[in-house]
Amino acid sequence: MGRKSRFASKALEFAYDRYVGNDKAKAEAFEAELANADVARKLYDLRTKAGLTQSGLAKLVGTSTSVISRLEDAEYEGHSLAMLRRVASALNKRVEIRFVSVKAAASSAS
Repeated sequence: MGRKSRFASKALEFAYDRYVGNDKAKAEAFEAELANADVARKLYDLRTKAGLTQSGLAKLVGTSTSVISRLEDAEYEGHSLAMLRRVASALNKRVEIRFVSVKAAASSAS
């Protein structure tokens, strides 16, 4: 039995190996982008599950639609804990933070 790949497809694994490989700086940048995309996706999913538009959520949070749009942008790097708490509170949720080992994070990235 072979090792389980962290990627959903061989093509993604090939692209990672080709463009990131063993370059530590590129690997760190890749992981940071994954984290940003994960936060953005979770915020989008919470909002849509609540049946809200970006404008509707913005009103509940007390901010502008453009701020919500930016928070849901996978390339945005400025997610603050305070803003995440405001969004969570508006959706009757709470923010939970976990620290996991790098190996555990890598195996769940697929």
